[in-house]
Amino acid sequence: MTDGTQYKAVLFDLDGTLLNTIDDLADAMNAALAACGLPTHTVAQCKYFVGDGVRNFALRSLPPDRRDEATLGRIIPLYRDAYSKNWNNKTRPYEGIPELLDALAVRGLKRIVYSNKPDDFTNLTVRKLLAKWEFAAIVGARENFPNKPDPAASLDILGKLGLKPAEVVYVGDTGTDMQTATAAGMFAVGALWGFRTAKELLENGAKVLIEKPTDLLTLL
Repeated sequence: MTDGTQYKAVLFDLDGTLLNTIDDLADAMNAALAACGLPTHTVAQCKYFVGDGVRNFALRSLPPDRRDEATLGRIIPLYRDAYSKNWNNKTRPYEGIPELLDALAVRGLKRIVYSNKPDDFTNLTVRKLLAKWEFAAIVGARENFPNKPDPAASLDILGKLGLKPAEVVYVGDTGTDMQTATAAGMFAVGALWGFRTAKELLENGAKVLIEKPTDLLTLL
C-alpha cells in the first residue's frame, strides 16, 4: 500500500507497461540483423534487450565480437527504418489499460507517458494507439536529456506540470523504471504484465507490484 499521500498524477512507462510492443520491436531488430548476416533473436530474448534506448537494444542484440561502432552504425539505421514502417503491426494496449486510463480520468488524475523510446516514436505511438485519452505530457528520449534511469527528464516533466515527485506514482515494468522512480522521489510501482520479472523489479526499488493494470486503483 502507499503511505497515505494524496497523489495527483500517474507517470507511465510505455513499452511493456501501457503497450505490448515487443513483437514489433523484435521483428524490426531481427530484420536489421538479418540484413547484415547476423544471428536473430527470440521475442523472449528481446524482452531483456529493450528498455534502455535504441543504442543499448542494438548493442545487446549484436554478437559479443561485433559490438563495435561500425556495426552499430549499420544496425541502428536499419532498425529505425524497419521499425518506422512496421511499428504497429502487432502493438496493442495491454488488457486492462483502457479501463485504467478511463478510471484515472474520472478521478481527475493527470496521466504522463515517459519512455526511453525516441521522442518522435513515443508521441506517434501514444497518439495513434491511445488516442482516446488525454495525457498531460508525452515524452521520449531526447538529445538534451540522459535516458532513464537518470531522473533529470522525469523531474523536468514534473516541474513543467507543477507537480512534486512525492505526488506522483510511477508505473513501469523494468528495473530501469524502478531506479528512475526512486532517483526522482516518485512512488515506484512494478508492472508484472510487462517484460521483466518480479525479482528484477523488487531488487531495483519497486515499492509495490501489481499483476494487472486496474490493480493500481487500489493504491490511489
